[in-house]
Amino acid sequence: MVAIAALMALAMRALRQPLIIGHILTGLVVGPFVFDIIRSAETLRLFSQLGIAFLLFIVGLSLSPKVIKEIGRVAVLTGIGQVAITSLAGYWISIWLGFPPLTSLYIAVALSFSSTIIILKLISDKGDLDNLYAKISIGFLLVQDLIAVGLIFILPLVSRRQASWDTVALVALQGVLVTAVLLVVSHYLLPRLHLFFSRSQELLFLFANAWGMGIAALFLQLGFPLEGGALIAGVTLSNLPSRREISARLSPLRDFFIVIFFILLGSQLVIGDLSGMAYPVVIFSLLVLVGNPIILMAIMGWMGYRKSTSFNTGVTVAQISEFSLILVALGVGLGHVEARTLTLVTLVGLVTIFGSTYLILYSDKILRRIAGFLSIFERRSLIAETAGGRASEVALFGYNRIGYDFLEVFKRSGKSFVVIDYDPQVIRELSGRGVHSIYGDAGDADFINSLNLSAVKLAVSTVPDPETNLLLLGELRAKNTAVIFLAVAHRIDEAAALYKAGANFVIMPHFLGGKYASEIVESYGYDLDKFASLREKHLTSLSSRLAAGQEHPPVEKN
Repeated sequence: MVAIAALMALAMRALRQPLIIGHILTGLVVGPFVFDIIRSAETLRLFSQLGIAFLLFIVGLSLSPKVIKEIGRVAVLTGIGQVAITSLAGYWISIWLGFPPLTSLYIAVALSFSSTIIILKLISDKGDLDNLYAKISIGFLLVQDLIAVGLIFILPLVSRRQASWDTVALVALQGVLVTAVLLVVSHYLLPRLHLFFSRSQELLFLFANAWGMGIAALFLQLGFPLEGGALIAGVTLSNLPSRREISARLSPLRDFFIVIFFILLGSQLVIGDLSGMAYPVVIFSLLVLVGNPIILMAIMGWMGYRKSTSFNTGVTVAQISEFSLILVALGVGLGHVEARTLTLVTLVGLVTIFGSTYLILYSDKILRRIAGFLSIFERRSLIAETAGGRASEVALFGYNRIGYDFLEVFKRSGKSFVVIDYDPQVIRELSGRGVHSIYGDAGDADFINSLNLSAVKLAVSTVPDPETNLLLLGELRAKNTAVIFLAVAHRIDEAAALYKAGANFVIMPHFLGGKYASEIVESYGYDLDKFASLREKHLTSLSSRLAAGQEHPPVEKN
């Protein structure tokens, strides 16, 4: 079984597909449909349950109150809105296809969740983690995960007690009380335990395992689901300084056991009635691959985002989640739905994960081909504001982080300047402060041509996309050959291409930061007073950025 799983993983890697597809196909091959070599199904079920528990435990580690507080309005509206609309559409389609109401409800909700793990990997592979669409996607995926784990937590309770609304409320109250007691106890106890266990990496690993599985077992003894206990255990550890290290050390365990879950899932697929299942699989796959992106683009267009941001965000919901499969598998175990329903949703998962992978990896090329058709997802009032405008000597494309410092310099210079950004929230904030700002996408040639840039003498682009910067440089030089152009790049070959195209200076943040820091050391030497003064200035600057809602990108390896 391990050898087949490894071969499937290699095949998926060659096809640039997520490994989850290979794991499910491995289960199909080793199950009764092909080789029928699974002999310890009960052991595999236990391991798969541990996989779900570890998955939820690590999800809980990322759900600190600070993270939940910072999700933001956009993520909440897009996350809840897309789940609600997809569930409604999926439910009526399921009823139309002849499925019973409860089965339709399970299918509909399962089709509304997207995979955080898969999306993060694909966006990271594209190098887009710092882009606006990636930030929005990660935010609403977290909202979806919260909804999914909430359902996984509550369904076994409601089902086991055959509850009315009164008993549902009672169960919920009991769960809240148990969780509250754990949170209070952990608030006072865990910091002291952490001081002891964090002295050794091995002790920290064992402590995290013992805490997570111990709380999960406690929940099971109290009549709550094991998975819910694992989630709460993770949440109680989420404020510890070493939560990231705990997550990193437990990830291999999660990956091992969750692989077994997907292999077991594949082995349980009911393949006998594929002909009768083909039509629903196609319909539901189209809902996820096409309908989900359209739903999200409509929501984001209503909120004021440009078509490029809406499209790139939309394609990230064009597949179902591992939580979708866990939810339906739970429904089978509770007797709510038949095993055939799990097969149906799993097949939809295979189709949509396979298809969405290429949609995300090649979204930029697809966008260029269909951009003209996506204007219906933009608010006319916001588009109208971008046309023309007063002439400026300086243009700043992209405000966040690097653009923040440039804006302060431009303010002090006394020169006329304009800020162009594709985040409507940023534009509203800048406009409220009296800054001349225009909402739009620097990668849209039609938008750039609509701007009055003929008087621009200096243009700075903090957009890290090389194609966008080359487009900007070409458009600006076509209007004024003497314009000075600065751009950001994260790769040496991209910087070289920009210089070859005529850029005056390319900002490479990590290299520039190292050069600046080394020059400080060379200039200040051993002068403590100078470093103390620099420290205070830097703290003031960081406080201003934090107040503006900014954060430094994730740490990278040297």
